[in-house]
Amino acid sequence: MNRTTARARAIDSSRAVKTALALTIAAGLAIFSANDAQARDTTVTGPNGKSATRTVEREKGQVQSTVKGEDGKSRTRAVDRSKEAASASVTRANGNTLTRATERQEGGSTSSLTSSTGKSATAETTRTETGSSTTVTGANGKTTTIERERGDLRERLKAKREDRKSRQ
Repeated sequence: MNRTTARARAIDSSRAVKTALALTIAAGLAIFSANDAQARDTTVTGPNGKSATRTVEREKGQVQSTVKGEDGKSRTRAVDRSKEAASASVTRANGNTLTRATERQEGGSTSSLTSSTGKSATAETTRTETGSSTTVTGANGKTTTIERERGDLRERLKAKREDRKSRQ
């Protein structure tokens, strides 16, 4: 066998190994992605011995969760997200619902929150290069505005860390 034939066989062997590896990885990813769309259950027992079970299903921007207690009452939450909008709906154990709808646009977002009793609140956020401004209007019609400057939180956390270091 000459060098050219040996090199060709080595290349073919290398390609076969790479192909087998790629297929193995693809199969593993397919298995994991199939599991992502399935429901997952978690049971939690509190300090008084009562337990609740939470079931969560996730799939491409959507989340559906249900929490069911020992008394048979349950609470559900459904969330749907996309690049342009998001919505969430919660149904409490007593049957009351709460719905949030958010629309995103260049430079900000608008959210509304509505309860099954008809009360609603809104939040409008405008973002700039230097920070953001959010105006919240409550169900009672009162408003408040929150102004944020970029770096504001970062600077406060940094000052807090420096203060802790100086105390030590």
